[in-house]
Amino acid sequence: MKTIGLIGGMSWESTAIYYRLMNELVRARLGGVHSAKIALWSFDFDEIAQLQHAGDWEGAATMLVNAARKLEQAGAQALVICTNTMHKMADEVQAAVSIPLIHIADATAEAIRAAGASRPILLATRFTMEQDFYRGRLADRHGIIAVTPDSKGRDVVHKIIYDELVRGIVTAPSKDAYLGEVARLRSQQEADSLVMGCTEITMLIGQSDFDIPVFDTTAIHAKAAVDFALA
Repeated sequence: MKTIGLIGGMSWESTAIYYRLMNELVRARLGGVHSAKIALWSFDFDEIAQLQHAGDWEGAATMLVNAARKLEQAGAQALVICTNTMHKMADEVQAAVSIPLIHIADATAEAIRAAGASRPILLATRFTMEQDFYRGRLADRHGIIAVTPDSKGRDVVHKIIYDELVRGIVTAPSKDAYLGEVARLRSQQEADSLVMGCTEITMLIGQSDFDIPVFDTTAIHAKAAVDFALA
Protein backbone atom coordinates (compact mmCIF):
# COMPACT_ATOMS: atom_id res chain seq x y z
CA MET A 1 0.00 0.00 0.00
CA LYS A 2 1.32 3.42 -0.95
CA THR A 3 1.33 6.35 1.49
CA ILE A 4 -0.93 9.29 0.61
CA GLY A 5 0.01 12.78 1.70
CA LEU A 6 -2.98 14.91 2.63
CA ILE A 7 -2.70 18.69 2.52
CA GLY A 8 -5.60 19.47 4.81
CA GLY A 9 -7.06 21.80 7.38
CA MET A 10 -8.93 23.81 4.72
CA SER A 11 -11.14 23.27 6.65
CA TRP A 12 -10.45 20.48 9.13
CA GLU A 13 -14.15 19.62 8.98
CA SER A 14 -13.78 18.20 5.48
CA THR A 15 -10.26 16.87 6.11
CA ALA A 16 -11.75 14.69 8.84
CA ILE A 17 -14.21 13.33 6.28
CA TYR A 18 -11.35 12.55 3.89
CA TYR A 19 -9.50 10.69 6.64
CA ARG A 20 -12.55 8.64 7.61
CA LEU A 21 -13.52 7.81 4.04
CA MET A 22 -10.02 6.73 3.02
CA ASN A 23 -9.68 4.45 6.02
CA GLU A 24 -13.15 2.99 5.46
CA LEU A 25 -12.38 2.29 1.82
CA VAL A 26 -9.10 0.55 2.62
CA ARG A 27 -10.76 -1.57 5.29
CA ALA A 28 -13.59 -2.48 2.91
CA ARG A 29 -11.15 -3.58 0.21
CA LEU A 30 -8.52 -5.33 2.31
CA GLY A 31 -10.62 -6.50 5.24
CA GLY A 32 -9.60 -7.14 8.81
CA VAL A 33 -8.12 -4.19 10.63
CA HIS A 34 -6.42 -2.68 7.59
CA SER A 35 -6.36 1.12 7.36
CA ALA A 36 -4.89 3.70 5.02
CA LYS A 37 -1.27 4.83 5.15
CA ILE A 38 -1.61 8.60 5.45
CA ALA A 39 0.73 11.50 6.13
CA LEU A 40 -1.22 14.65 7.02
CA TRP A 41 -0.28 18.31 6.97
CA SER A 42 -3.09 20.37 8.48
CA PHE A 43 -3.13 24.16 8.20
CA ASP A 44 -4.63 26.70 10.53
CA PHE A 45 -7.47 27.55 8.15
CA ASP A 46 -7.75 31.14 9.38
CA GLU A 47 -4.35 31.86 7.84
CA ILE A 48 -5.42 30.37 4.51
CA ALA A 49 -8.84 32.06 4.50
CA GLN A 50 -7.27 35.47 5.08
CA LEU A 51 -4.97 34.97 2.07
CA GLN A 52 -7.89 33.81 -0.08
CA HIS A 53 -10.06 36.80 0.66
CA ALA A 54 -7.12 39.19 0.29
CA GLY A 55 -6.43 37.73 -3.14
CA ASP A 56 -2.91 36.74 -2.06
CA TRP A 57 -2.80 33.53 -4.05
CA GLU A 58 0.98 33.72 -4.34
CA GLY A 59 1.29 33.62 -0.57
CA ALA A 60 -1.16 30.73 -0.39
CA ALA A 61 0.77 28.86 -3.08
CA THR A 62 3.98 29.23 -1.07
CA MET A 63 2.30 27.67 1.95
CA LEU A 64 0.93 24.73 -0.05
CA VAL A 65 4.24 24.12 -1.81
CA ASN A 66 6.05 24.03 1.53
CA ALA A 67 3.51 21.55 2.88
CA ALA A 68 3.80 19.38 -0.23
CA ARG A 69 7.58 19.22 0.07
CA LYS A 70 7.39 18.28 3.73
CA LEU A 71 4.92 15.50 2.98
CA GLU A 72 7.16 14.15 0.24
CA GLN A 73 10.09 14.21 2.65
CA ALA A 74 7.94 12.36 5.18
CA GLY A 75 7.41 9.51 2.72
CA ALA A 76 4.22 10.40 0.88
CA GLN A 77 4.01 8.77 -2.55
CA ALA A 78 1.18 10.97 -3.87
CA LEU A 79 -0.52 14.17 -2.78
CA VAL A 80 -4.15 15.08 -2.17
CA ILE A 81 -5.16 18.72 -1.62
CA CYS A 82 -8.24 18.32 0.57
CA THR A 83 -10.18 21.23 -0.90
CA ASN A 84 -11.47 22.23 -4.32
CA THR A 85 -10.58 25.92 -4.06
CA MET A 86 -6.89 25.41 -3.35
CA HIS A 87 -6.52 23.44 -6.56
CA LYS A 88 -5.99 26.92 -7.96
CA MET A 89 -2.37 26.20 -6.94
CA ALA A 90 -2.31 22.63 -8.21
CA ASP A 91 0.21 23.32 -10.96
CA GLU A 92 2.60 25.07 -8.57
CA VAL A 93 2.33 22.23 -6.06
CA GLN A 94 2.89 19.55 -8.70
CA ALA A 95 5.92 21.38 -10.07
CA ALA A 96 7.50 21.51 -6.61
CA VAL A 97 7.54 17.75 -5.96
CA SER A 98 8.45 14.54 -7.77
CA ILE A 99 5.37 12.58 -6.64
CA PRO A 100 1.98 12.80 -8.39
CA LEU A 101 -0.82 15.13 -7.34
CA ILE A 102 -4.24 13.51 -7.58
CA HIS A 103 -6.36 16.36 -8.98
CA ILE A 104 -9.89 16.65 -7.63
CA ALA A 105 -11.35 18.09 -10.85
CA ASP A 106 -9.99 15.24 -12.97
CA ALA A 107 -11.37 12.61 -10.62
CA THR A 108 -14.73 14.38 -10.56
CA ALA A 109 -14.79 14.71 -14.34
CA GLU A 110 -14.29 10.95 -14.70
CA ALA A 111 -17.32 10.37 -12.46
CA ILE A 112 -19.42 12.89 -14.40
CA ARG A 113 -18.61 11.30 -17.73
CA ALA A 114 -19.21 7.79 -16.37
CA ALA A 115 -22.70 8.90 -15.34
CA GLY A 116 -23.41 10.24 -18.82
CA ALA A 117 -23.70 13.84 -17.62
CA SER A 118 -22.07 16.85 -19.25
CA ARG A 119 -23.69 20.01 -17.86
CA PRO A 120 -23.49 19.95 -14.07
CA ILE A 121 -24.41 22.67 -11.63
CA LEU A 122 -21.32 23.73 -9.69
CA LEU A 123 -21.85 24.85 -6.09
CA ALA A 124 -18.61 25.93 -4.44
CA THR A 125 -16.77 28.88 -2.97
CA ARG A 126 -17.01 32.08 -4.95
CA PHE A 127 -13.37 31.56 -5.98
CA THR A 128 -14.10 28.16 -7.51
CA MET A 129 -17.35 29.25 -9.14
CA GLU A 130 -15.96 32.45 -10.66
CA GLN A 131 -12.34 31.71 -11.54
CA ASP A 132 -11.22 29.54 -14.43
CA PHE A 133 -8.88 27.09 -12.71
CA TYR A 134 -11.70 24.61 -12.02
CA ARG A 135 -14.45 25.25 -14.58
CA GLY A 136 -11.81 25.75 -17.25
CA ARG A 137 -10.15 22.44 -16.46
CA LEU A 138 -13.50 20.64 -16.66
CA ALA A 139 -14.23 22.25 -20.02
CA ASP A 140 -10.80 22.15 -21.67
CA ARG A 141 -9.70 18.70 -20.55
CA HIS A 142 -12.99 16.87 -20.26
CA GLY A 143 -15.61 18.69 -22.35
CA ILE A 144 -17.80 19.33 -19.31
CA ILE A 145 -19.59 22.68 -19.05
CA ALA A 146 -20.32 23.63 -15.44
CA VAL A 147 -23.07 26.16 -14.72
CA THR A 148 -23.09 28.35 -11.63
CA PRO A 149 -25.59 30.55 -9.78
CA ASP A 150 -25.95 34.24 -10.55
CA SER A 151 -24.02 36.79 -8.47
CA LYS A 152 -26.60 36.84 -5.66
CA GLY A 153 -26.73 33.06 -5.60
CA ARG A 154 -22.94 32.79 -5.53
CA ASP A 155 -22.89 35.13 -2.53
CA VAL A 156 -25.36 32.91 -0.69
CA VAL A 157 -23.48 29.69 -1.46
CA HIS A 158 -20.10 31.21 -0.53
CA LYS A 159 -21.36 32.79 2.69
CA ILE A 160 -22.84 29.53 3.94
CA ILE A 161 -19.54 27.75 3.34
CA TYR A 162 -17.40 30.27 5.23
CA ASP A 163 -19.87 31.35 7.93
CA GLU A 164 -21.27 27.91 8.69
CA LEU A 165 -19.90 24.76 7.07
CA VAL A 166 -16.19 25.31 7.75
CA ARG A 167 -17.23 25.89 11.38
CA GLY A 168 -19.19 22.65 11.52
CA ILE A 169 -22.57 24.44 11.47
CA VAL A 170 -25.34 22.76 9.46
CA THR A 171 -28.80 24.37 9.37
CA ALA A 172 -32.10 23.67 7.66
CA PRO A 173 -32.44 27.22 6.20
CA SER A 174 -29.03 26.90 4.54
CA LYS A 175 -29.96 23.53 3.10
CA ASP A 176 -33.14 25.08 1.73
CA ALA A 177 -31.07 27.88 0.18
CA TYR A 178 -28.86 25.37 -1.63
CA LEU A 179 -31.87 23.36 -2.79
CA GLY A 180 -33.38 26.57 -4.14
CA GLU A 181 -30.24 27.42 -6.12
CA VAL A 182 -30.21 23.95 -7.68
CA ALA A 183 -33.89 24.17 -8.59
CA ARG A 184 -33.39 27.56 -10.27
CA LEU A 185 -30.40 26.39 -12.27
CA ARG A 186 -32.15 23.24 -13.39
CA SER A 187 -35.03 25.27 -14.75
CA GLN A 188 -32.96 28.10 -16.24
CA GLN A 189 -29.77 26.40 -17.44
CA GLU A 190 -30.91 22.87 -18.34
CA ALA A 191 -28.37 21.36 -15.97
CA ASP A 192 -28.27 17.58 -15.83
CA SER A 193 -26.39 16.96 -12.57
CA LEU A 194 -24.80 18.60 -9.52
CA VAL A 195 -21.17 18.91 -8.45
CA MET A 196 -20.69 19.64 -4.76
CA GLY A 197 -17.55 21.59 -5.56
CA CYS A 198 -16.58 22.47 -2.02
CA THR A 199 -15.49 19.63 0.20
CA GLU A 200 -17.70 20.80 3.09
CA ILE A 201 -20.94 20.79 1.08
CA THR A 202 -21.30 17.06 1.68
CA MET A 203 -22.20 18.02 5.26
CA LEU A 204 -25.30 19.87 4.05
CA ILE A 205 -26.78 18.11 1.01
CA GLY A 206 -26.38 14.81 -0.83
CA GLN A 207 -27.75 12.45 -3.43
CA SER A 208 -30.87 11.70 -1.38
CA ASP A 209 -31.98 15.32 -1.83
CA PHE A 210 -32.11 15.17 -5.64
CA ASP A 211 -33.35 13.14 -8.59
CA ILE A 212 -30.32 14.02 -10.73
CA PRO A 213 -26.78 12.63 -10.31
CA VAL A 214 -24.88 14.31 -7.47
CA PHE A 215 -21.10 14.25 -7.46
CA ASP A 216 -19.60 14.48 -3.98
CA THR A 217 -16.10 15.72 -4.69
CA THR A 218 -14.87 14.75 -1.22
CA ALA A 219 -15.90 11.12 -1.63
CA ILE A 220 -14.74 10.99 -5.25
CA HIS A 221 -11.32 12.42 -4.37
CA ALA A 222 -10.87 10.10 -1.41
CA LYS A 223 -11.71 7.10 -3.59
CA ALA A 224 -9.24 8.22 -6.26
CA ALA A 225 -6.51 8.41 -3.61
CA VAL A 226 -7.29 4.91 -2.33
CA ASP A 227 -7.38 3.57 -5.90
CA PHE A 228 -3.86 4.91 -6.33
CA ALA A 229 -2.67 3.63 -2.97
CA LEU A 230 -3.89 0.09 -3.61
CA ALA A 231 -3.01 -0.18 -7.31
